[in-house]
Amino acid sequence: MEEYMLPCLNKSLFGVDCFGCGGQRALLMVFRAEFHQAFIMFPAIYPILFLFCFLILNLFVKFRYDFQIKIALIIFSGAVMLISYLIKMNNFIQLTQ
Repeated sequence: MEEYMLPCLNKSLFGVDCFGCGGQRALLMVFRAEFHQAFIMFPAIYPILFLFCFLILNLFVKFRYDFQIKIALIIFSGAVMLISYLIKMNNFIQLTQ
């Protein structure tokens, strides 16, 4: 599986991680049942997986406030991605100084 992973274009061109760096490896770790390592690799993996599960379930079962739930899950996933990216970049800057 690992030989079929796509390289990060941002990292290969500029040498800096993007917001989604580690997502593919984290998903592979989830499939391997390495849940803690997946969270360390990409903390937004679980909110994103929960969002996708909700979207698939919502195709078959309609909920009362499904649009609001979708928006809240998208915002939460984006916030987790942003916060983890800022922490990662802060650690990167501290290591390079």
